[in-house]
Amino acid sequence: MDLPDLRVAPDPADPRLTRRVSGRDQTGAVVETSVTVERPLTLYLNGQEIVTMMTILDRPEDLAVGYLLNQGMLRTDDQLTAVEYDDDLGVVVVRTERRTSFEEKLKKKTLTSGCAQGTAFGDLMEGFAEVKLDPEARLRTSELYRLLHRINTVPSLYLEAGAIHGCALAEGDRPLCYMEDVGRHNAVDKIAGWMFREGVRGSVFYTTGRLTSEMVIKTVRMDIPILVSRSGFTAWGVELAREANLTLIGRCKGKRFTVLAGEERLIWDAELSYLEEESAKHWRKNAREE
Repeated sequence: MDLPDLRVAPDPADPRLTRRVSGRDQTGAVVETSVTVERPLTLYLNGQEIVTMMTILDRPEDLAVGYLLNQGMLRTDDQLTAVEYDDDLGVVVVRTERRTSFEEKLKKKTLTSGCAQGTAFGDLMEGFAEVKLDPEARLRTSELYRLLHRINTVPSLYLEAGAIHGCALAEGDRPLCYMEDVGRHNAVDKIAGWMFREGVRGSVFYTTGRLTSEMVIKTVRMDIPILVSRSGFTAWGVELAREANLTLIGRCKGKRFTVLAGEERLIWDAELSYLEEESAKHWRKNAREE
């Protein structure tokens, strides 16, 4: 596996993340399979309770910081004084130099389209129009295919147990960070938090989830100009991507993909006759999950 730049990757061998469960298959035979474990995590910001979310709890600090950033509760110029996680209580506390209070914002809730049903607070579009994505960013289709192959070969909970989404931050064809969670919004937030805490940037964001308005808004907030998914689109997701000049590439499976916004960033240089179709193992797994 050629992934020299991958700094964060899933750990499917972590015993906290999966559990073996017995059942029966379609023939009535007894089988044992791995299932993903989800647990509650309650997030506090400077002493104020913000939300309780269901997560696999592998990177609670990154999830907390990324969630607050994508909700507009943390600013990119905020100074974190502490990020404290208590495993026994299932609580993470984020502290900042700036005093914060979000009583009014917490009264306005929007249930997102995430598969684990996330909650967004306040105005989803806050600050969206002000973001100017890099118009000079480019992605060769040969790089896109190499990136997809590298992501698909990362050992993951997705292949071990399913019932989970994966997201990756990349620079060209080089994945820098790959994270998973039961909801795609959690996986996105974990990468956003990691980027903020580590001072890392990238030009491409990959997700196994659908390209919805929520996914587009978060990618734009993270200042990433290219968004890629193996899944499909929603109409509002496409509309927002075009408004923000975000390159939106979906239905990426094997040799196929569709770009519905920002196509000027793509350079079509791949020779399709030399590309392999997606492996049967990945096709069967993904067909069951989607």
